[in-house]
Amino acid sequence: DAFDNDLMHTTLKNIVEGKTVEVPTYDFVTHSRLAETTVVYPADVVLFEGILVFYNQDIRDMFHLRLFVDTDSDVRLSRRVLRDMKRGRDLEQILTQYTTFVKPAFEEFCLPTKKYADVIIPRGVDNMVAINLIVQHIQDILNGDICKWQRGAMNGHGRTYKRPFPEQAESSSVLAAGKRSHLESSSRPH
Repeated sequence: DAFDNDLMHTTLKNIVEGKTVEVPTYDFVTHSRLAETTVVYPADVVLFEGILVFYNQDIRDMFHLRLFVDTDSDVRLSRRVLRDMKRGRDLEQILTQYTTFVKPAFEEFCLPTKKYADVIIPRGVDNMVAINLIVQHIQDILNGDICKWQRGAMNGHGRTYKRPFPEQAESSSVLAAGKRSHLESSSRPH
């Protein structure tokens, strides 16, 4: 219930349709949505990341490739400690929150979504083979070697989400000439 799934679905649908969208900004210190937004422009490849992106089926069905980064629990904890200390939290508070809420929630909600992944990447950032395969896949899409995007990919409910290529766009304001990819920076290390 902490996620605005309707807004997430609408925003992703608009991105897939080649529209510019405004994405809310979340403040991790105050645990609230800020007034300012981030503008996301149409792109040939959109990377969407988060801990529960596969949880909602309508959203999950929009993805053409689903990746699950499987990182050791010790690594997850150490990253969280370093990140939260930079946010002004003390170690005891971080560890209490982790053992009481974060780890149990991961096991109950996040880990079960692993089954929806097309590719599971063990060892995260240390797995250069997997990272290189994904980079090559994205380059193939950008080079036009994979035309699934142009045909319109079928999701699990028989609906198509068709993305126009720049040369097919009705208006230059929808997609400018040339290929672009958009990678939104994350608040955590990858």
